[in-house]
Amino acid sequence: MQGDHEAFYHALYRVALLVNSSLDLHDTLDAVVRSVAEAMTARACALRLLDPGGNVLELVNSYGLSDRYLHKGPVEVNASSIDREALTGKMVSVGNVAIDTRLQYPEELMREGISSVLCAPLIRHDQPIGVMRVYTGEKHTFATDEVEFLQALADICALAIENARMYDALHRTYHDTIEALWGTSRS
Repeated sequence: MQGDHEAFYHALYRVALLVNSSLDLHDTLDAVVRSVAEAMTARACALRLLDPGGNVLELVNSYGLSDRYLHKGPVEVNASSIDREALTGKMVSVGNVAIDTRLQYPEELMREGISSVLCAPLIRHDQPIGVMRVYTGEKHTFATDEVEFLQALADICALAIENARMYDALHRTYHDTIEALWGTSRS
């Protein structure tokens, strides 16, 4: 799994177009995780966002992971050192899940056939909102271009999430205002 700059460029381009043209966050994030996995020729990719309390990383989208793995249990920030580190704004690489002690579910990762993980933070306005992880089926040392590519896509994702949240808030405010002014209920 060596960085293919042409694949990286095309994935960045596709994702940027989608983020700028779609208000459907689920479809956008679904395309992002698929594009990341394909461009990096990785086994899988997953996107998790912090719950309102900031204690659990909830799955939002994934590509290439089994239902059994996805339902292994909650990803708790306190129990996952790699996620805690990523949420401080750092990229975190795990070259061999079998021997790395920072993982919350190492047995499940191995059962899933995952050997290496690269974890990127999703940050908006200096606040962590989640993480994006790439998984490989073989032991892998991630190259600088792979790390930079994943961080770029994570940054685009964070922006798309923020835009969707702002749109939803504006939409709710608009409807609440109309309801208050005209006494109509939302339909």
